[in-house]
Amino acid sequence: MYRHTEDFLAEWQNAAKGATKAIEAITNEAQDIAIVEGHNTLGWLAWHLVEVGTMFSNVVGCTLPAVKADRDMAHALASYTAMQSAIADKVKTLTNEDLLQPVTLFGSDMPRGQVLRILVNHQTHHVGQMTVLLRQAGLLVPPVMGPTKEMQ
Repeated sequence: MYRHTEDFLAEWQNAAKGATKAIEAITNEAQDIAIVEGHNTLGWLAWHLVEVGTMFSNVVGCTLPAVKADRDMAHALASYTAMQSAIADKVKTLTNEDLLQPVTLFGSDMPRGQVLRILVNHQTHHVGQMTVLLRQAGLLVPPVMGPTKEMQ
């Protein structure tokens, strides 16, 4: 749980950079790659980050319009960039006390700082999935949280 806005903002900036690199690496041609049929695809994961980020941002008080997913990875990237920037801008207006205030997520009340922690964790989980799928698709795996094998 975040108790200081500066802590969230620093971590969010790094997490967003990594997610941005992962989405940038997805080509329109590779967006249907999944580990096995019926599992999450690269394109679905990119749009999921946008959709979940938008939902979480609304919970913490940053009202963003829903964006309709499509088959254009450039649109997914632009939508992700707008969403992650809006979250950062909103959190910059919050006080540390605001992070302790309860909000409702999935039917449960929890501090706003905990919702932000869940957002970062959830995004990190899916970016990890994306890096596996990028490698499986034969695409360059970007340095999300440090150098990748391809960069050595």
